[in-house]
This record gives sequence, C-alpha cells and structure tokens, in this order.
Amino acid sequence: MRIPSLLLAILTLLSLTTAHALFPRAVEDGPCTGAGGAPGVCIPTASCTSAGGLYISNACPGTPEDIKCCTKSSCSSNGSCKWTSQCSPPSTTLTGLCPGPAEFKCCVPGDSGGGYPTPEFPVVGACKAMAVQGAKKIVAGNPGEVRQIYCIRDCACPGTSDHCCGMATDMMCSPAGGVRTESGLAIAEWVMNHRAELSLKYVIWGQKIWNPSRDVVVPWSQWRPMEDRGSITANHWDHVHVSYN
Repeated sequence: MRIPSLLLAILTLLSLTTAHALFPRAVEDGPCTGAGGAPGVCIPTASCTSAGGLYISNACPGTPEDIKCCTKSSCSSNGSCKWTSQCSPPSTTLTGLCPGPAEFKCCVPGDSGGGYPTPEFPVVGACKAMAVQGAKKIVAGNPGEVRQIYCIRDCACPGTSDHCCGMATDMMCSPAGGVRTESGLAIAEWVMNHRAELSLKYVIWGQKIWNPSRDVVVPWSQWRPMEDRGSITANHWDHVHVSYN
C-alpha cells in the first residue's frame, strides 16, 4: 500500500523532531567544552588554527564535519579565552585575541586573582554533610566560578526536591540570580566527571540533566533535555543543581 505524500511528509517531520530531541545539536559559533574542560567555540578548523587555537573532535555534535571545538588557553600574559559571561568580575576582557565570535574574548584576571571570592558554605545540619562536602569539592575544582551556594528549601522531607532533605546544592555561577551565563557548563561537566567522589545522584545545567545511574559520560550538549519551566532560574541557566546520594 502506498502512503499518501502528505502523510509521508508528516511522518518524516515527526521522525526528525524526535531525533533532534534525543540527539541535541551543537551550533556553529556556539559554546562547547574543549580539552581538559576548557571553554570552547564550535568553528571551522582553519579559523581555529589561524587564531592560534587548538581543536578537538566530537565536541560539536550535529555540525558539519569541519566544525570542531576550538579553545585557546593563553591569549595574553595571564589570560585565557572564555565566553564573556564566564569572565567573572573583577576580571576584564580583551578583544581580537580569541577565535570565533565577538562574545568569545580574552579573559584577564583582576588584581584579586579573578573570578568570585570563595563563597560561604552551608553549615552541616539541615544541610547534610554529604552536600556540604560536595559543594566544597566543586568550589575547589572550579576556583572563582561559584558566587553563592544554596542548600535548604522550606519544604517537608521527603518532598519534591532533594533540597527539602538537605541533599542538594545550587551552585550559583552568574553575576546575579535570573541572569543567564555560560559558565555553568564547565562546572556541570566537572561534576559529571567527578561523580564518584561526589556521590552524585544527578546534575542539572541549562535545561539538561545527567544521571550516573542511567546516562553515559558525554558532553553537556548530549545530555537529556528537560521541559521549559519558564524562567532563567527554573531552567538552570544561572546555577548548577547538584543532588547527592
């Protein structure tokens, strides 16, 4: 039996939509994670090497073959290439020293060493020791990237969130709540790669979730997508949520 052309077109569209949900695509000139977890940008290899960058394969899924994840670890005497949202105060940015779009700039630490100062950690009590210890390990592994830490939420335990039982931390990494940043990507992948020592239950960043009990280790761009919850904070674009076992 022949399938009507209109029905065939609908089925094709549905299959493409499903494939996109299961295998999210990276974007040319968009963010990626390069060698050693360094911030990177998905650009042509020629553009990367001509700007003094280094690229790796398989970190920009869904893009043309020549689009690779490009990083540049040194762009001045003490700077490195980052997305502007990752260059935390009191750092400054320099233009014309990094590959890719204008938002990917040379981030130079300020007089205090750059990034945020070490945040205040929750007190062990309602916030459980596993969560406090995990937060300390994350901050130590990502110096200057975490501005503030939240642990407890005003809800009964057990509840709908691990915050209710003090077994989760929100690692705030943007200049203010509700302000979108890209800096959480590197933190989230660091958490994934250190899942055992953190006793990780799951991690959420940028409307995607990764769970060690059901997911394989892949770049954030290939994590399972989550529903749109309607705001920067609810969609985890200003903080990394980490739940512990």
